[in-house]
Amino acid sequence: MRYFLTVDIDEIIAMAWCDKTSFDAIQATTGLSEPQVIAIMRQHLKPRSFRLWRKRVSGRLAKHSKKAKDTG
Repeated sequence: MRYFLTVDIDEIIAMAWCDKTSFDAIQATTGLSEPQVIAIMRQHLKPRSFRLWRKRVSGRLAKHSKKAKDTG
């Protein structure tokens, strides 16, 4: 995995928290796959914040643009 500056990590976290930004868009911008984004979130968020984020994005079609395209 690439090494990121603190600013880059903050931007990745902000994109991951944003409901409108899909994992595909994050990958296009940063080159990070969904599992890599999850690993960064796990490493840099407090445990409770990480659990809340995972619960929030797990069922969202917007975070998975391929799934959103299939259903729409």
